[in-house]
Amino acid sequence: MTKYWIAVASAEHVRFGQAQGFMQVCHGKSGPLRRLQAGDVVVYYSPVEVFGSKLACQAFTAIGVVLPRPPYQVTMLIEDTIPFHPFRRDVQWFASHTYPIKPLLNQLEFSKGRSNWAYPLRFGLVEISEADMRLIAQAMQVNELDVGSRSIVSRPQASFAFD
Repeated sequence: MTKYWIAVASAEHVRFGQAQGFMQVCHGKSGPLRRLQAGDVVVYYSPVEVFGSKLACQAFTAIGVVLPRPPYQVTMLIEDTIPFHPFRRDVQWFASHTYPIKPLLNQLEFSKGRSNWAYPLRFGLVEISEADMRLIAQAMQVNELDVGSRSIVSRPQASFAFD
């Protein structure tokens, strides 16, 4: 059964993973990635543009489908000297457009009517409903998400309320 997820990372990190065809969450931990199954749909929410900065992004920045390869560990260097061994998961990213979260907050099930909507996102990976994923996909201008043997089609008649 397909599940739908919001992953959290800076926009800069999301773009890097998108260009390379992978996702990484929670500073490279493997546990959250093991919760994902092939065919699950993941959308990234980026609270900031650059990790460690205060330059706000607060937008959905990438959307895709998890591929069958299980989580795997890589070695990379931070600042060209410090070894880092994060876990990653391969993702088929869709062509999409960044979309701010604020116009959707009163429409998404996970945030509707909640002043502390961002609280669950602190865990780095949160399951959401199919209806929420459809709404986000439409906002990001992704009309159809191929998830294995079926597709999720965004409803073009939905409107977005701007608060």
